[in-house]
Amino acid sequence: MRLHDLSGGGEVLDRVALVARRALRRYEVSPDAEVSLLNVSENATFLVDDGGARSILRVHRHGYHPPEAIASELDWLTALREDGVVPTPAVVPARDGSRVLTVEDPGAAPRHCVMFEFVPGTEPAEDRLVEDFEPLGAITARMHAHARRWGRPAGFTRFHWDLPAAFGPAPRWGRWRDGAGIGREQREVLGRLELELRERLTRYGSGPDRYGLIHADLRLANLLVDGAGTTVIDFDDCGFGWYMYDFAAAVSFIEHRPEVPKMLDSWVRGYRTVLDLPGQDERELWTFVMLRRLLLVAWIGTHPVADIARELGAGYTEGTCVLADRYLTNSR
Repeated sequence: MRLHDLSGGGEVLDRVALVARRALRRYEVSPDAEVSLLNVSENATFLVDDGGARSILRVHRHGYHPPEAIASELDWLTALREDGVVPTPAVVPARDGSRVLTVEDPGAAPRHCVMFEFVPGTEPAEDRLVEDFEPLGAITARMHAHARRWGRPAGFTRFHWDLPAAFGPAPRWGRWRDGAGIGREQREVLGRLELELRERLTRYGSGPDRYGLIHADLRLANLLVDGAGTTVIDFDDCGFGWYMYDFAAAVSFIEHRPEVPKMLDSWVRGYRTVLDLPGQDERELWTFVMLRRLLLVAWIGTHPVADIARELGAGYTEGTCVLADRYLTNSR
């Protein structure tokens, strides 16, 4: 097996590449399969090309999900596809039938690996953001409707995207105060934003009509569009959270763009073709956008080697302060 096009370098990435090669020995692929690193985010994702037969291998980071949580993710994305809700990539089992492999990582704890079928398609085009958010709203509503009625398997376990996960003593993506470019002025503005978010979301509540199983990362990079429709990929962050958070995740990293208000309107129109969307839920969509934005400030600070974190850095924090000022002014 040949490994090429590794970006980023470093000892950790070299070990992850070795884990990927070791994992492939347990799948039905030839020794000559080529393995290319596609991206590094929470996990490392590799393209496997076995003489033209392609698949995707995900090597998990340490400490993010235990095997039973990964299996629960796979249960939901499989149910969504088999129940005809939305296309998702099929899981490719290992030779012994395992969906989740645990593979030795030299010099560190073992890592978990999952293989998926390769799905053709490209991200939605940037010049069609407003138009594409209407079908995305409908897709999101179908997933929410499925989550509400689906009988989850015994042992199903995923984490929560709630206030403790965002701002508690051990926040999932770290403390936003440790983000890139955080100084006195940024702490003051974003501290006021955190207080406002806490108050509004506490009032909003987390009843079953507002809070449940969500994808939690429905951004454009996790949608593949081709002539057959839209496939939803990367359920690694799926868990229990506010349903409206899925809109916020969809505009991740582009929250500042002038098209976003029209994208929101399009998303709401699409959502309402499938499910009712009460006015109070619609009014809080910007609250969730700001919650997600503050979480991403923390994420960038704790993921300095991730491609997009290196690209955005402190500039994302400054942009968040601008949006926070606007949001806080409009919330009065």
